[in-house]
Amino acid sequence: MIPASVSDYRELARRRLPRLLFDYIDGGSYAEATLRRNVEDFEDLALRQRVLRDVSEIALETELFGQPLSMPVMLAPVGMAGMYARRGEVQAARAAKAAGVPFCLSTVSVCDLGEVTTAVGTPPWFQLYMIRDRGYMGELLARAKGLGSPVLVFTVDLPVPGARYRDMRTGLFGGKPSLSAAMRRAWDGISHPDWLLDVQIGGKPHTFGNLAAAIPEAKGMAEFWPWVARNFDPRLTWKDLDWIRARWDGPIVIKGVLDSDDAREAVRVGAQGIVVSNHGGRQLDGVLSGVRALPPIVDAVGDDLTVLMDGGVRSGLDVVKALALGAKACLVGRPWAWALGARGEAGVAHVLQILRQEMQMAMALTGCTDVRQAGRDLLVG
Repeated sequence: MIPASVSDYRELARRRLPRLLFDYIDGGSYAEATLRRNVEDFEDLALRQRVLRDVSEIALETELFGQPLSMPVMLAPVGMAGMYARRGEVQAARAAKAAGVPFCLSTVSVCDLGEVTTAVGTPPWFQLYMIRDRGYMGELLARAKGLGSPVLVFTVDLPVPGARYRDMRTGLFGGKPSLSAAMRRAWDGISHPDWLLDVQIGGKPHTFGNLAAAIPEAKGMAEFWPWVARNFDPRLTWKDLDWIRARWDGPIVIKGVLDSDDAREAVRVGAQGIVVSNHGGRQLDGVLSGVRALPPIVDAVGDDLTVLMDGGVRSGLDVVKALALGAKACLVGRPWAWALGARGEAGVAHVLQILRQEMQMAMALTGCTDVRQAGRDLLVG
């Protein structure tokens, strides 16, 4: 298959990756209703086609927190990406840098902050999950600050892990597998030889690099995942932003906001931005899609902070729709993870190119020549 769209890369990733890893990327929580809504609610939005306007020059450039972007897109934090391709976070960060967009590194990445920064030459944005060990969290924030990470993305919608049935069925989070489960996993890997040679054999070490020092006894994912799940901190409140701000003097973006009152609270505690997000449909099933939650949140906080969104973005047309509803940029997660799993760095670069071309076309046919001027008049109704 010659991939032409994000959905093509999803299919290529399904073929190349072991089922355990593909289901981790692809799946959501419970019945996956919110996962479906994220995509369907974008599809229900109709762009307003306008004609006979001079669209010979289209400007996609924008800026976030003082950082120039070639287009209002960035690569969202995706856990365990180094298991989709050899040292996968490094490959994705290189593609993002070449495309002129930010890359945000997950706390639970395989490649740690230092490896990505050294390999790419540019420190990534850093996504923070708060675990119970505040001492280690302080060390991790100091490391991100010392390496020059420009923005901290604080994910707040995971006080407890969501029930992800696909991962339960494959045994991803089950700790040390039984003999029969271990044999199934072994066959899953052997039957995907390209991935096996590239990642399982050639991509070691397979650890959560940013957390490795906190779990010295863990040697592989079977030991890391149960420890992480046990150590997410359910006691977090808005007051913990004071603890973070005392250790981080750069921009803080709160990720996981779906309610206008929470958006107002983010303004009150001094956050510089929020991500309207339901964690890609991987946490509480049955909640609003990101794009459905976006307009009232934008109306509630106005220009008091920078509003970003994620969830369900599958094309450049979706990005334009989100901009029309008030987002300043979109984070994309599954599209780049599928592309990485399918073709590594080249796949991620191609997906970013696809999104750019689709945005340019959508803007031309809606008569909008500058992404910074996108408004609700680009949508029907």
